[in-house]
Amino acid sequence: MSNAKCVCLSFFLCLPVLAWTQQNPVAPAATHSETASVSALSPPSAPENSKGRIKLDVVVTDRSGKPLSGLALNDFTLLDNDQPSPILSFHAFDDATQKPHPPVEIILVLDTVNETHQQVAFARQEIARFLRQNDGRLPQPVSLFVLTDEGLDAQRLPSTDGNALATKVDQIDDKLRTIGSATGSWGAVERFQLSIKTLMDIADSETRKPGRKLLIWAGSGWPLMDSPRIQTSYQGQLQSFDVIVKLSTKLHEARISAYSISAGSSGVGSFVYKNFLNGVKTAQKALPTSLGLRVLAVQSGGSVQGPDNDLTAQINRCFEDARAFYTLSFDSPAAGHANEYHDLKVLVDKPGLTARTSTGYYNQP
Repeated sequence: MSNAKCVCLSFFLCLPVLAWTQQNPVAPAATHSETASVSALSPPSAPENSKGRIKLDVVVTDRSGKPLSGLALNDFTLLDNDQPSPILSFHAFDDATQKPHPPVEIILVLDTVNETHQQVAFARQEIARFLRQNDGRLPQPVSLFVLTDEGLDAQRLPSTDGNALATKVDQIDDKLRTIGSATGSWGAVERFQLSIKTLMDIADSETRKPGRKLLIWAGSGWPLMDSPRIQTSYQGQLQSFDVIVKLSTKLHEARISAYSISAGSSGVGSFVYKNFLNGVKTAQKALPTSLGLRVLAVQSGGSVQGPDNDLTAQINRCFEDARAFYTLSFDSPAAGHANEYHDLKVLVDKPGLTARTSTGYYNQP
C-alpha cells in the first residue's frame, strides 16, 4: 500500500471516532450524587457518597481455575498504584447462603459481524445447547443480543427460561454481511468502529441498572488494527485515548466484566492481545490495539476462553464467576490531573489463590 493510501486510511480511522467522542464526551469527575449511585454499601464511618468511591467485583480462583467462596475481609489486600489502600466495604457472595440482590445478569452477545458464516452457525448451535441445559433452567438471568451490520438487536429481556431464549437463537437469521474480511483494511476499520460503539452502547445502558453483569461476547472479537498498512496520527491517538478512558469508566460504572469465547484452534495469533494488556496512561501510548475484545476482557476482570470447539463449556466457565465472588470498595486518592491512570491489584493471603478484578481505572480531579 502506498504512503498516500496509508494516510487516507489513518484519516478514515480517526473520523468516526472523532464524531463519536464529540457526541459522547468523557465523563467529568463524578459529583457526590453520581458517585452514590454506583458505589458500594459502606459502614457509617465511610459514607458511600464520598467523592471518588470505587466498587470492585473480585473473583478468587484456586489452582484449577475454580472460583472460591468463604474468604473474609482480612484475606484481601488492595493495591492502588502499588500502594496499600483501605478497603471500606466488603461483601462475600455465593450461590447458597449469600446471594446478591439483584442477581448477577448475564449479557450474551452473538457477533455475526466479525465471524464467518460457519463460525456464526456453530456459535448459534453451541449457545442454544448451553441454554437448553438442565431442562432450560438457567442459574442467572440472561439477556440475548445479536450484533449485525445494522447494529445491536435485542432478542429477549433478561430471563432464566433457557428454552425460550434458545428458540430465539434458533430463529436468528444469519444474513449475508456487507462488512467482512473480503473488504480488506477498510472493512476492518468499519467492523472495529461498529464493535466498539456497540460495547460502549451496552455499557452506557447498563449504568442505569444496579448489580453486577457478565458480558459474554461469542466471537474472537473485532480486528486489533495492528496492520502496518493502518497508521494512526497523533490526533487519532488523542481520540483513541478519549475512547479508552470513557469505555473503561463506563464498564466500571456499569459493573461489567467482559468475557471472550471463541471456537477454533489455538495459534500464535490467539495470544497477540497479551502484548497490549498494560493500562494506557497517556495519549501518546494510545493505539486502537488497546481496544481489542480480549484486552478489554482481561482489564475488566473477566477472562478469555478458548479458542476450542466446546463453546458450551466456555460459557459454563464464565457463569461460574457469577456463583462465587466478592465486592469491595475503596476511595481513590486525589488526582493530579484529568484522566490519571491507576493500576489496581487485589492480593489474597492464601497460597495457590489468584484474585481477578479490574486492572485499573482513570482518576479525575
